[in-house]
Amino acid sequence: MADPVFQLQPEVGYVVMGFPRLSEAFISQEVLLLEQLGLQLRVFAIKAGDPGPTHDSVRAMRSPIDYLPPVASLSGTSLWQWLRRSVPGHAAAHGRVLRRHPLRWLGTFGSALAMCVRYRKSDGRPRKVFLKEFLQAGTIADAVIRQGTIAHLHGHFCHGATTITWYAARMTGRSFSFTAHAKDIYQADQNPGDLLPRKLRAARFATTCTGANHTHLASRYPGEGRVHTVYHGLDTQYFAPRAPAATTAGPPTILAVGRFVEKKGLRYLVEALGMLAKRGLDFRCRMVGEDGGELPWIRERLAALGLADRVTIQAPVTHAELREIYAGAAVFVLPCLVAADGDRDGIPNVMAEAMAMGLPVVSTDVSGIPELLTDGLNGRLVPERDAAALAEALAGVLADPAHGAQLGRAARATILERFDARRTTADLKALFDAVLAEGRATPAAAAAAWVPAAGEGAGAP
Repeated sequence: MADPVFQLQPEVGYVVMGFPRLSEAFISQEVLLLEQLGLQLRVFAIKAGDPGPTHDSVRAMRSPIDYLPPVASLSGTSLWQWLRRSVPGHAAAHGRVLRRHPLRWLGTFGSALAMCVRYRKSDGRPRKVFLKEFLQAGTIADAVIRQGTIAHLHGHFCHGATTITWYAARMTGRSFSFTAHAKDIYQADQNPGDLLPRKLRAARFATTCTGANHTHLASRYPGEGRVHTVYHGLDTQYFAPRAPAATTAGPPTILAVGRFVEKKGLRYLVEALGMLAKRGLDFRCRMVGEDGGELPWIRERLAALGLADRVTIQAPVTHAELREIYAGAAVFVLPCLVAADGDRDGIPNVMAEAMAMGLPVVSTDVSGIPELLTDGLNGRLVPERDAAALAEALAGVLADPAHGAQLGRAARATILERFDARRTTADLKALFDAVLAEGRATPAAAAAAWVPAAGEGAGAP
């Protein structure tokens, strides 16, 4: 039976791993701005996001959000135990898809099984995660078919979220695309073997948030022009410099915002703060973020350096609270680095927010950051893992407030010119509009979009 012809404006289904998350405000901001530009969206959240407060953009969104039934953890359990716990919540949806499109369902299931073997772990065991992702994709596919207006699917992050999107697109005969970010691009376990190039070949397009990422992705699948650089951008009216306030007493505040994980380089910031203290500089430092494993070491090192009374550490906050924190800082710092496992940032959104607020920024010359910062023009760039250079740059900004203000004004101008979300989101909407204008994929097109691996077999309906 053919799916119903779209009677209403076609929609884009956004597939995200967890929603909402404080650390992924760019997703809710993107959805909100796409809505304001006239795109109809429905969000599929594979699991719930962070409990507690949410960003203003989440509360302002109108797009409906569908949360998938939970699945059990694959770790430390047999496949049969996992199936017994997880299948019941998804069985009815899969049954409906199987009855509606048996060949598509069977073909996708066969390919998921083949991928378990092809991308098996280093010890030879099958990678069971593809069965979990197939299970979750079937529930999305059922919702897409029953909704009847979703013409295209888009996954955020090119790891499991995009695998699920790909499976769901194949089962429903829709086209799909995805956004690739940072860790999901560079870490091999996120897309083992040739899985990422296969996704690039199958997708109608892929976007990524830095030119550096674009170059890397295009090298994996050259010549087709399917990869587009779309900076996340931000709301430059929401993040805007405050009117000059009366001079307040007290030392200047160095601000760092980000998860306490290796790639943020906060260990090197701690060492740089120790060097500033030895020079006799009077300052305070504020670190805002959730613990990703580095926080115990940082607290211990701050105490050893005698800096515990100068450094305030606090949990993540909403954008509304973060604006107040930016407004009270003298300089923003984030000494990002490429972690041992390849993980890295693209362009940290908090860095762009600080620049939009008119703060001078000190960071490192890795990944996409040089696309945002030019040393001495709109901020300061130092080599990664170089605490001495970091201390020198911070000292220079703190010692010359007029120069810091000049860097901040230039930083704001850069954001207005290249990272205003209304402009970058319009570029993304144009990509969606082009796909929607062509109509949803036919079953034959969906089959062609499945890219079998060598030796896997076509596996297409």
